[in-house]
Amino acid sequence: MNNIPEIKIGIVAVSRDCFPASLAENRRKALVKAYADKYDAKDIYECPITIIESEIDMVNALEDVKKNGCDALCVFLGNFGPEISETLLAKHFEGPKMFCAAAEESQNDLLDGRGDAYCGMLNASYNLALRNVKAYIPEYPVGDAEDCADMIHEFLPIAKAVYALQNLKIISFGPRPMNFLACNAPIKQLYNLGVEIEENSELDLFESFKNHAGDARIPEVVEDMKKDLGSGNKKPEVLEKLAQYELTLLDWIEAHKGYRKFVTLTTKCWPAFQTQFGFVPCYVNSRLTGRGIPVSCEVDIYGTLSEFIGTVISNDAVTLLDINNSVPKDMYKESIEGKFDYKFTDTFMGFHCGNTCTSKLSFHEMRYQKIMARNLPIEVTNGTLEGDIVPGEITFYRLQSTADSKLRAYIAQGEVLPVATKSFGSIGVFAIKEMGRFYRHVLIEKNFPHHGAVAFGNWGKQLFEVFKYIGVPVEEIGYNQPAEVKYPTENPWA
Repeated sequence: MNNIPEIKIGIVAVSRDCFPASLAENRRKALVKAYADKYDAKDIYECPITIIESEIDMVNALEDVKKNGCDALCVFLGNFGPEISETLLAKHFEGPKMFCAAAEESQNDLLDGRGDAYCGMLNASYNLALRNVKAYIPEYPVGDAEDCADMIHEFLPIAKAVYALQNLKIISFGPRPMNFLACNAPIKQLYNLGVEIEENSELDLFESFKNHAGDARIPEVVEDMKKDLGSGNKKPEVLEKLAQYELTLLDWIEAHKGYRKFVTLTTKCWPAFQTQFGFVPCYVNSRLTGRGIPVSCEVDIYGTLSEFIGTVISNDAVTLLDINNSVPKDMYKESIEGKFDYKFTDTFMGFHCGNTCTSKLSFHEMRYQKIMARNLPIEVTNGTLEGDIVPGEITFYRLQSTADSKLRAYIAQGEVLPVATKSFGSIGVFAIKEMGRFYRHVLIEKNFPHHGAVAFGNWGKQLFEVFKYIGVPVEEIGYNQPAEVKYPTENPWA
């Protein structure tokens, strides 16, 4: 994965002048040791400056963490803490930040050894709100050295995602295909998130592709594709064009990323793409996504944004699928009922033409795109990657801007079942508890499009915190509520 950040979290212990500074300093040292003992010490930096009531100490600490390459900040209340300078530190630090606090250590040391950070955390949160400063605060933000080390480690993927968004450019080639208004969304919220976007026409991409004809690197890429596909290389005649296209996209990224550190893509892949380029781009999209550069279809800008967030959090390949079709009842009765703890309405199939990378498919073959071939010659629809998605835990999610430019999101954890789909495309049989109600009262009711991002593993906790941090209102983060909890729009007598 070569398109995601490696970041360092600066740990600054703060102390109020009516408490012993040594209390905060010793607790900071214990915290750093606990982190290094359990996790990777290169993730953190221990700032030696302990803030007291002085704003000058705050400035010195800020300069120290910047000088030492810190991309994120942990303000650690070693005792009660100075509410002004500690929140000013968070205000002036430009990257993601978190607050946590030291618990008391022993009943035998509650005189000079009592720090009252439990109380100080309340004042810190109040002052953060006064200054309109966003910070991550763990579910229970008070703990001993080992507890706080765990909190910082949980913050790490959240901080990476926030930092990555602040340094992201989305490159699109469009416009969207006709009858795909579902992928339309205002781009204003991208700028609010700190994301840059570069919009290009499909003609720009086609010109660049033609200019890559005969590129000396094509044979090397073809060989890599053959190795990746293995026995699934059923359309060898199209590999040279696909390699040319892959080089076109990678060169475009390098020439157009500008000052941004990370890039994602979204492209228009039909209806004229096939007849002009002579193939479908699904396999190339899957290869780039597998390297940490998500490429969404149908110029789905918020789809590729969602994919990128999941890539950074999970440090793994993701995919983007249509929430596509119901599971046939005979398939449910034969392969799911009585074998897995899911109702019929908990199940559905997630599908896309062929954009899921080979590492996330149980088996794979390059084929022609069946839907497109209904209206076009088969030979111009080659290049899609087909296979059943690997079984296991997944998180289905999406970040979206509404038509009136408000942020909204959903998260649902579930799994891909080990059930043969007996269908085509990159596809899997998915199961999510109470999916039927979630489908109706979140996906439909909140006007989400049919594309959903899929991260492999359970990442709901981290995604929820990222969405909160970047400004999605909590009431606008939908999830699959248990049966006993009704949605606001759910008929209580249904």
